[in-house]
This record gives sequence, structure tokens and C-alpha cells, in this order.
Amino acid sequence: MIEELLPDSVVAVEAYGDDETDRAPLHPEELAVVAQAVDKRRREFAAVRACARRAMEKLGVPPQPVLPGDRGAPRWPEGLTGSMTHCDGYRAAALVRATDLASLGIDAEPHAPLPEGVLAAVALPAERERLSLLATREPSVHWDRLLFSAKESVYKAWFPLTGKWLDFTEADIEVHTDPGTPRLGGFRAELLVPGPLVGGRPLTHFEGRWAARRGLVATAVTVPHV
Repeated sequence: MIEELLPDSVVAVEAYGDDETDRAPLHPEELAVVAQAVDKRRREFAAVRACARRAMEKLGVPPQPVLPGDRGAPRWPEGLTGSMTHCDGYRAAALVRATDLASLGIDAEPHAPLPEGVLAAVALPAERERLSLLATREPSVHWDRLLFSAKESVYKAWFPLTGKWLDFTEADIEVHTDPGTPRLGGFRAELLVPGPLVGGRPLTHFEGRWAARRGLVATAVTVPHV
């Protein structure tokens, strides 16, 4: 699901339901991170790292620990950049050589409405208006959850480039569907704060892709080198 949203240079590994990734062994350094965590958290932590290590192998990189860094962002082996996501019944990791992309971000969420009050907290007025129009045209998609996921992917792509927080209201996202495919499309996130420099040029927006199927909504953002 995630793979179809990403360019060919990116290696994506995903797993559905309860499988062996939930019981994948952790490196000692990783075990220390989740030593006090509840079982569900430890299983998610292990499962998504199993996906990440499979992606490393596909890129010809020896599997290594993936430890959380600043604000919990994963610290990748030298020469790689990537992103991870997990939710109930799904986990995925996407990795790419840093020479091929400047950054990337992925996110997956249950394809269900956001809890009451969340949309008002994360969406700009213009975004809410556009979501209402989309819902009129295609009511089978939970556009509020899609917007939330897109903002998560934007943040995951933003943070490695800046090392700074990006508030939900500091990017204005416009979502569109592909012709004839109402559950697949793209989005553009206009930054409302100064963006990072990529190749010596200021980044003003992010481009992403999304899909909604199998009870999930998934989003992905890639930042090419200029």
C-alpha cells in the first residue's frame, strides 16, 4: 500500500495483522528504550523495526538498531533516510539512500472519522471547507482522517531537514483525487512558515500521495534534491 505512493528509489516494507514481525527480536539498545513500556507498545516498536531492517537488507545495508532521536524521530544508518509508521493491524517502514532523496515521511491511520474535536484543532478553516467539498463528491472517504495523516507525513519529512517542530496549522494542505480513482490521489502542503534550504533553495511546499483501502488511509511525502 505504501510502496505505490513512493518513487522506485524508495524501498518500502509493510506488514498487516499479527505476524512474526510482532515478535521480532530487538537489539539490546532498543530493548532498553521500551523496557518499561506496556506489551502493545513493545510489540509495535519491534514490528516496525523489523520492517525497517528488512528495508535495510534490500538496500544492501547490514541491519542495525533504529533508536529514537530528537522528538522520537528515528536515527537511520549513515547514508540512509527514511520514515516509519504503525497503527492497529499495520506497520511499515520506507528507506532510501540519502543521495536519492533529501527526506521522506509516511503515515498510516485507521480509515475512520477522527475523534470529535480533533479536526478543529488540526485543520485550518480553508482546509475544512475543502474537505466538505470532497466529502460531498466522495462520501466513502474519511477526509478528516486523510488530512490528519497527510499532516503527519509532512511533519515526518520536515523534521529531518530542520530539527524543529511544525505545528498542524503551519502547513495548508490541499487534497485531490486521481481521475477515475476516488480512493487514490495526491496532496500539496504549502508551508506557512519559512521552510528549510534544500540544495541551497528555500522549500516552500511539500508534495505527497495518498491511498484509502483495506480499512486504512496511508500518506507519503518525498522531498527530492533540487
